[in-house]
Amino acid sequence: MSSVDAYQRFTAMLLLFGSLATFSCKKGEVAGTDPVVVPHPVSLSVPANFPAVMNDPYNPLTREGIALGRMLFYDTRLSGLNRLSCASCHRQDIAFSDAAALNNIGESGKILPRHAPALINLAWANNGLFWDGGSTNLESQAFGPLTSADEMHQNLTLLEAELKQVPAYVQQFKSAFNSEVKSAAIVKALAQFERTLISGNSRYDRYSRKESGTSLTTEELLGLSLVKSKCGSCHAGELFTDNGYHNNGIDNDFTNDVLERILMGRLRITNNPADLGKFKTPTLRNVMLTAPYMHDGRFKNIDEVLAHYQNNIKVSPTTDALLFQNGRQAGIPISGKEMQAIKAFLAALTDTDFIKNQKFSKPN
Repeated sequence: MSSVDAYQRFTAMLLLFGSLATFSCKKGEVAGTDPVVVPHPVSLSVPANFPAVMNDPYNPLTREGIALGRMLFYDTRLSGLNRLSCASCHRQDIAFSDAAALNNIGESGKILPRHAPALINLAWANNGLFWDGGSTNLESQAFGPLTSADEMHQNLTLLEAELKQVPAYVQQFKSAFNSEVKSAAIVKALAQFERTLISGNSRYDRYSRKESGTSLTTEELLGLSLVKSKCGSCHAGELFTDNGYHNNGIDNDFTNDVLERILMGRLRITNNPADLGKFKTPTLRNVMLTAPYMHDGRFKNIDEVLAHYQNNIKVSPTTDALLFQNGRQAGIPISGKEMQAIKAFLAALTDTDFIKNQKFSKPN
C-alpha cells in the first residue's frame, strides 16, 4: 500500500485538527496545575526575490515546534521496526530527495509506485501534496508515509507510547504544543520543520537580487531566457513551479491502470476525466541534484527530460496545450546549443547553502 492509499485511510485523523486549541499555547491558559507554556513564535526568513508566504494559522511556527519537528524527521522510531526515518528517503545532500527511481527500502520491501519528491520550499505548497495532490497540507500528508505498510508502517498509538518513554520528547511536546505526545502534534511538528526548508540562495538568486559580485554567464543567461519562454508556464516565477497539475505527455495509454490508477495522476483524487495523466509540477530548484525525474523516476538525467519534451511527447485528450510549441505538433523545439544553455542555467539554480545548512541537518 502506498503512502497515498494510507493517507486516504487516515483522512479521519484530520478531525484531530478541529481541536487545535488542545495544542495552542496562549497566555492565561491553564492545563491542570501545570505552568502555562508559551512557545516562541518564529517568522520564516523569506528571500527577497521570493513571493510572500502565508503563515498557517492552524499550525503557527514556533522555535520549539521546529526543533521538535527536526528531531522527529531524523528519528527512526517513527517507523514500525525502528529502522527508517523521514530522512531515509529525503536526504539533505541531494536536496531532500533519494536518488532512486522507485524506492524499495520500506518495511514491506515492495517497490513503491511513485518517486519520492524532493522537499524544497514547501511553505509555498498551497495546492496539495503528493504527485496527485492527494493530501491538502503537510500535516495530513505526513500520515501517509508514517502508516503505509510499504513505507514506515507505524501504528500511531504505539508510536505515541514509544515516544512517551523518552523524557526529552515528553518535555519537547509540552514546550511546543502544551500537550502530551499525540500523533496530531507529531505531524504538526514535522510540518513546521519542513516549512523551514527554504532554498533561495543559488547563484541565480544572488544574481536576481543584484547582489554584489554575482553574475551569470552568457550561456546561463540564454538558458534563463529559454526556461522562461519554453518552460515558464508550468515552472513559473521565482519558485519555478506553478504548484499545478499537468499532463506532460509521458503516457497516453492508461488501460492497464484501471485498478491502481497510479498512472492516471490527478484523476485518482478528483475522478474528473479532464485530470487524466496530470501530475504536480516539481520545482526546477536544485534539479541537477534530484535525479531521476518524473513521478515514476523514469528519466535518469536532464538530457532524457529535454529529449522527451523535444520530440517524445505522447498525445492524449488531456495532454497539456502548452506542449504544442512546434506549430500544431506536440513538442518543444530545442536545439543542441539551447539544451546546453538550459542545463547551464539549471546548474546555476543549485543552492549549496541549502544542502549544507546545519539547521536542516540531523541534530547532534
